Amino acid sequence: MAGKSGGPTRSSSTGRYVPPGQGKSNPSGTVREAPGKSGSTGGAYRSSSTGRFVTEKYGKQHPGTTTREK
Repeated sequence: MAGKSGGPTRSSSTGRYVPPGQGKSNPSGTVREAPGKSGSTGGAYRSSSTGRFVTEKYGKQHPGTTTREK
């Protein structure tokens, strides 16, 4: 996911923004955000391996491979 063009990259484990190089070297541990304005998702979770949204339950059970978007 991190190799595709788009917005900033976040760490799956911390949720913090990371440099683009870190996203490329660790694609399974990072999530690239879509470019543009974010909608109000109310804290949805996204998988770092697929970039797709996952359920809140799954996100809480897998904190190392998901990130919470606020």
